Amino acid sequence: MSDRAIYLNELGVVCALGADRSQVREGLFAAQPGGLRDNDRLIAGRTLALGEVGGALPDLSALPVALRGRNNALLEAALQQIRPAVDAAIARFGADRVAVIIGTSTSGIGESENALRQHHQGGQWPADFHYAQQEMGTSARFVRERIGSSGPAWTISTACSSSAKALMSAARLLRAGLVDAVVAGGADSLCRFTVAGFSALESVSAARCNPFSANRNGINIGEGAALFLMTCDPGPVRLSGWGESSDAHHMSAPDPQARGAIDAMRQALARAGLDAAQVDYVNLHGTATGHNDAMESHAVATVLGTAVPASSTKPLTGHTLGASGAIEAALCWMVLADNPGRQLPTHWWDGQADAALPALALVAPGTQVARAPQHVLSHSFAFGGSNAVLALARS
Repeated sequence: MSDRAIYLNELGVVCALGADRSQVREGLFAAQPGGLRDNDRLIAGRTLALGEVGGALPDLSALPVALRGRNNALLEAALQQIRPAVDAAIARFGADRVAVIIGTSTSGIGESENALRQHHQGGQWPADFHYAQQEMGTSARFVRERIGSSGPAWTISTACSSSAKALMSAARLLRAGLVDAVVAGGADSLCRFTVAGFSALESVSAARCNPFSANRNGINIGEGAALFLMTCDPGPVRLSGWGESSDAHHMSAPDPQARGAIDAMRQALARAGLDAAQVDYVNLHGTATGHNDAMESHAVATVLGTAVPASSTKPLTGHTLGASGAIEAALCWMVLADNPGRQLPTHWWDGQADAALPALALVAPGTQVARAPQHVLSHSFAFGGSNAVLALARS
């Protein structure tokens, strides 16, 4: 069964661009950049552009305390969009044949931060706090309990490659014949821990990030969730290939020679049976940090050349950390399956190219291509040298 085709049949997504697939798609192809908002609540005395999800999220107050929290509310918002298809899959295949794999890096750390603050102030833990809220495994447990599946379920936490790896893991389960359907994706929620941590690395930009610019000065942190229902039944988008590597060059800096990233890209192309010339678009990891952009531009130029259209969508969503692989796969899904105008996501930046980097074909506003995109790559390059590349194809 190792050659079975894997499809991304249904998609639910919520991020700074919107509360559902329609809103996110509208923001992705809009004539002006949106998504990010100024926020002065997370870091005292500092206003930052963050990819915060606006509006009310689903109410989880009726659930056990251990399953509440913003991270799970984001998952619930994405899950509700695909719930009818998930319920149908469970009815068709059986609860034990439906798996859940989620990527995250924060889980419920935000709830722990708030609870610890209240404990310091009043000497008591709040009644709506449970330590399990911040456990990484809670994300998969939440989705599994919400849909009533009894198949395999686990959470992956490998920093920014987490949810891209969740999709790869789902594909392996399906190809092995161990399950018939997988709810796979990721979620991450804004919290002081991540914003302060990246600030300590001097990697956070106060304004909208500026990937691949000579003036780039850091990331914008974001939040959101994306979930796919994955099966071997034909659907609008196919997960045609994937590649992953671990170069372990440095705890937080990428290998400047991009050896791990290049390896992951070549694995994805080989597994998809693609030549470099067949790739129609690349969703770049594109964090707008000095080292990452230099590494990634070198990797793209080495594997694909400099003519393939490419963009970073992080100036729209912020860097959603463990959710970024799934959210950016969702944006690629829209490029392939929900794109009658044959548009490509704009690379929003100041246009001031860094002469030290290979000159990539960064997508200009309003770009439309002559034919519908057929094959795209999505990059996720994480701390510790955890590299993940997805190849998606239009069915």
